[in-house]
Amino acid sequence: MKIIISPAKKLNTNTITHDSNVSYKFLNESKSLISDLKLLDKQNIKDLMNISDSLAELNYDRFQKWDDKLKPTYKALDLFAGAVFEAMQINDFTDEDRIYAQENLRIISGLYGVLAPEDLILPYRLEMGTKLKTSRGNSLYSFWGDKLNKYISEQIKDSFLVNLASDEYSKSLKLNKLKENIVTPVFKDFKNGKLKVISFYAKKARGYMCNFIIKNRIEKIDDLKLFSEHGYSSFQEEKEGDLVFTR
Repeated sequence: MKIIISPAKKLNTNTITHDSNVSYKFLNESKSLISDLKLLDKQNIKDLMNISDSLAELNYDRFQKWDDKLKPTYKALDLFAGAVFEAMQINDFTDEDRIYAQENLRIISGLYGVLAPEDLILPYRLEMGTKLKTSRGNSLYSFWGDKLNKYISEQIKDSFLVNLASDEYSKSLKLNKLKENIVTPVFKDFKNGKLKVISFYAKKARGYMCNFIIKNRIEKIDDLKLFSEHGYSSFQEEKEGDLVFTR
């Protein structure tokens, strides 16, 4: 089994650092992207990413300084700090939890492709939906092409994939080619008398589910149906491949 999640824009650069070079699967591809990003000035970055002046300056500096031998580096699981990662309660992971996560969890990244939790990376911001022009097209989806799909397909083998990534990131994997091996948990909350997917709550729920899988060493689809963290329950199948949890 493999679990996929999205990265986070929020980063925890105060976490433990490492005096080692970056280390992950798609190094050559990210170096190619960095070459394109280094051609952008601060205004280009601001417009491309729709971010503030201060964030544009920060990420301009990151891109200009980026080098595969630059240190310190960070473990991917420790660096990302958004709602999903906070809900995963990574600080409570045992050594055994981290070993299980390293084997089963993958983080989809606009810059780094696919990351394992212990992969060493540098801080960055590059959302998968960014329309960055490269030699392969006008978006990161065209840049990555089938590479991420093929990699995840090899990782799944005869098992299954738990898709806890956002649509923006799961789109890069072309999951329709793997649909017979995919389970996508959907989390809905009651609001104004109706069940809805509420983005903030759904992000946290993905983190809760990820924690549940890692802590309980889930290996079967049926065991996912036992998830009842933070008030979620009433499992039902909404459509093929979806597991719906409500509260």
